This record gives sequence, structure tokens and C-alpha cells, in this order.
Amino acid sequence: MSVLSRLLHRDVPARGLEILPMRRRDFTAIQVIEHQVYPQPWSINVFLNEIELAKLGQRYYTVGYRGGELMGYAGMMLVLEEAHITNIATDPKRRRSGIARHLLADLAWQARRKGCTGLTLEVRISNVAAQGLYHLFGFEPAGVRPRYYENSEDAIVMWCHNIDSPEYAARLRLLCPDVAEIRGES
Repeated sequence: MSVLSRLLHRDVPARGLEILPMRRRDFTAIQVIEHQVYPQPWSINVFLNEIELAKLGQRYYTVGYRGGELMGYAGMMLVLEEAHITNIATDPKRRRSGIARHLLADLAWQARRKGCTGLTLEVRISNVAAQGLYHLFGFEPAGVRPRYYENSEDAIVMWCHNIDSPEYAARLRLLCPDVAEIRGES
């Protein structure tokens, strides 16, 4: 069995993850994760501004809860036919348990609903695990932004095209059937 097959067919421990729109009440728990995973975390004011832009349809932010505990969050900027993923973060104690995959699937479904044809993001050149996740979703490297992170680490720019295709919808259903079902895409 290939590595891809094992990843796609394993029991996903993130089942039971409740995916909800990000709200102000989530900010305290988000800040805990922000300070654990980012050298320069976003402030609550940045998240407040992003939530206001979400109300205007320019952003989309989501959180994942299990058992009343915030497991992770993700967001994206929507510009014309493209969606730019701004962040995906999980509680470091919960990494490699499918949470980021579920959150990314939710972002992709939302981008499709908004009429986007492409997804893009930047990822640290050192974050091989995240790059692997993005490859599963069809992202391919498209360039490098030198010294993008904290003016010291390069970022790989990754793109995923044709997310509006039936083939991409089938990929999302295969990667996260429970998210597809929740979003009415099964």
C-alpha cells in the first residue's frame, strides 16, 4: 500500500471535530495557539479586523472544536476567483491527527462555493509536514518568497488550480468525507 493510500484510508482521529465559523469568543483560545506556533503571532485586533472582513464576504475563518476544546483554526482571503489561505494552525499537542486536513478541506469547499478557481498559500521552507498536507490537496510549488517569515526564513508559494472542477470535488470527498457530508457536498 502506498503512503498516499495509507493516509487517505486511515481512520481519522479528527472525527467528531466540530467545524464552526470563527467568533470573538474563540479569540482567547486562538491566542494560546498563536503564541505556541508563531514567532510573531497575530494580535486579537488583527483577528477582529479579519472577522469584520468576513462579514463583508472578503474573508472566511473557521475553528475546529472537539469536546468543547479548540483544536485549531484556519482562514483565507477571497479575491475575485482566487482564495489565499492566510493561516492554518492546530494545537501543537494535537498535530498529525487530521485536524489541519479537516480545516483545509472546509476552506476548499468554501472557496468553491464562493466561485474561486484557485487556492494559494505560503509555507515555511522548513515545514515539510505542512507541505505534505498541501500536496495531498493538489498544491504545487510555484515560487519562493525570500526571507518572508520574520525576515529570515524563505516561504514556498504554492498553488492549487481548477478547484472548481468535478475532479477536485472528488478529491476533497476522498480526503475528508465527513467534511464533505457536513457541507452538503457528499
